Amino acid sequence: MRKMLAAVSRVLSGAAQKPASRVLVASRNFANDATFEIKKCDLHRLEEGPPVTTVLTREDGLKYYRMMQTVRRMELKADQLYKQKIIRGFCHLCDGQEACCVGLEAGINPTDHLITAYRAHGFTFTRGLSVREILAELTGRKGGCAKGKGGSMHMYAKNFYGGNGIVGAQGQIFEAYNMAALWKLPCIFICENNRYGMGTSVERAAASTDYYKRGDFIPGLRVDGMDILCVREATRFAAAYCRSGKGPILMELQTYRYHGHSMSDPGVSYRTREEIQEVRSKSDPIMLLKDRMVNSNLASVEELKEIDVEVRKEIEDAAQFATADPEPPLEELGYHIYSSDPPFEVRGANQWIKFKSVS
Repeated sequence: MRKMLAAVSRVLSGAAQKPASRVLVASRNFANDATFEIKKCDLHRLEEGPPVTTVLTREDGLKYYRMMQTVRRMELKADQLYKQKIIRGFCHLCDGQEACCVGLEAGINPTDHLITAYRAHGFTFTRGLSVREILAELTGRKGGCAKGKGGSMHMYAKNFYGGNGIVGAQGQIFEAYNMAALWKLPCIFICENNRYGMGTSVERAAASTDYYKRGDFIPGLRVDGMDILCVREATRFAAAYCRSGKGPILMELQTYRYHGHSMSDPGVSYRTREEIQEVRSKSDPIMLLKDRMVNSNLASVEELKEIDVEVRKEIEDAAQFATADPEPPLEELGYHIYSSDPPFEVRGANQWIKFKSVS
């Protein structure tokens, strides 16, 4: 009986162990960080510039990748919603320029203030607002970051004042240069040079395309704006320069937009499809970061694909909210003109129409 029980025990034990022997457990040790060479910045009135090597941690790399993919997918979703006539009015997309907004945010502090012109969706996200709030603002819904009353060109967050709707409305630039230099203000002026002013190439529009020198007496940097690490290091350098009390500095970020100037611009009447495809294939900011991380064992292709899937789901969920959320009621048209004033009346289209304004 004991021999029989022992035999049965061995059989059962072997049966229990067999499935485990067929389980394949894959594990991989990733590097914690890696050092990369980055393009040297062109300098104006500076003896030295940002470093030409930088360290990227695995944690930061994954964060930057997710943020850039989120901005890219958010802008593509905005394109789709616009073509479905769910988003109306002006809409300026920044896909292709993700390294600028993500790299800039990586080089400054959350307490720093950021002012931008239009093409501001990416900056709105990196300043801390959710995709849901941004898409809902684009569709004019109550859940938008400006309660559905700002749209593409008027988005705001803490320490972020973005999307001025008039070209140049973010500052009379040369007057601002002069005042900032006179008062030694800690201000970084940034030119996102995406190579086209609406439908005109910079070579056709400017006798000098050295925009980083336009500050004249203000020092300047010309930065590879398609490389998030270049943008991050240049921003850190510029911020340290300003914080040291030396006054303002100017950065030109050489970048590229894949869409046209706005959604009303197909973007191929003044440039070829081949030009756009060449930039996509050789200089895409997301692709450059992905290749660096995979080749340096900071991440695997499979891991980054999982991030892509998660980002797509986040965007789809946000888009569903942005189309289902109600529009603000008409009686709230005059709300939020001031932040902390007592209620008052606002005249409508004629003197008999009045709207109440509540802060």
